Amino acid sequence: MNKTIRVVLADNHVFVRDGIKSLLENEVNIEVVGEATDGIDTLEAVAASEPDLLILDIRMPHLTGIEVVEKLRSENNKVKIIILTTHESEEYVLGALKAGAEGYLLKDSSKEEFLKALHTVLNGGKYYSGDVSGILIHHFVHCTVSLGRKQTLADEITITKREKEILSLLLSGKGNKEIGETLKISKRTAEVHRFNLMKKLKVKNLMELSNKATEYSLL
Repeated sequence: MNKTIRVVLADNHVFVRDGIKSLLENEVNIEVVGEATDGIDTLEAVAASEPDLLILDIRMPHLTGIEVVEKLRSENNKVKIIILTTHESEEYVLGALKAGAEGYLLKDSSKEEFLKALHTVLNGGKYYSGDVSGILIHHFVHCTVSLGRKQTLADEITITKREKEILSLLLSGKGNKEIGETLKISKRTAEVHRFNLMKKLKVKNLMELSNKATEYSLL
C-alpha cells in the first residue's frame, strides 16, 4: 500500500480551507492532518503533525506565509511547501522562492493544475503556475549584476545556448520530461544537460541555481 500523504492547510479563510480539504479528500492516499488560520498556528500545526506537505497562503495574521517558510527552513524543516495565493506580484513570488518554497500557485488555478503542482512538489520537483513562471523568467532575464561587482560568472565560465535554454526552463518549473518535450530531446538527454549545467555552476539544487542565475544575470 502506498504511503498516505499528510497535508497541513494554512489559510485564514475557512471557505478556502474547506474547498481544498474537500478536493483532497477525493484523492487516494492524501489526508489533511492539520489546519491553521495564521502564521503562528501554522508553525504549531507543522510541529505537531509533521506533514509531508504544507499548503500556505501568503497574507495571514501574525506571520506572513513567507515568514513561515523562512522560519521552517531556518529550523531545517524539510516539509514541502506550496504557496497558494491570489497575489502574483514579483515581490511575493521572489520572496517565496528565496525563502525556500517549492511551489507557487494562484487560487484561480484549475483543479488539474493544483493536483499536478501537489504531486510535482511531493516527487521532489518545483512548480510555478504559468503567470508566476512568466514573472520569474522576466526577473532572471532582466536582472543586472549587483553594483560594484567587477567580474561576472560569464567571465569565468561559458554557458552554451542549449544550457541557457535548459536554465530558463528549469527556472520556469519544468521537469526533465517537460524540458525534453519542449526541446524535442529525450528525457535522458535533458537529465544530462541539467546535470552538466548544475555541475558547471557548482550548485546542488534548484534554489542555489536560481540564486546564482539572479546574482550573475545568466539569462
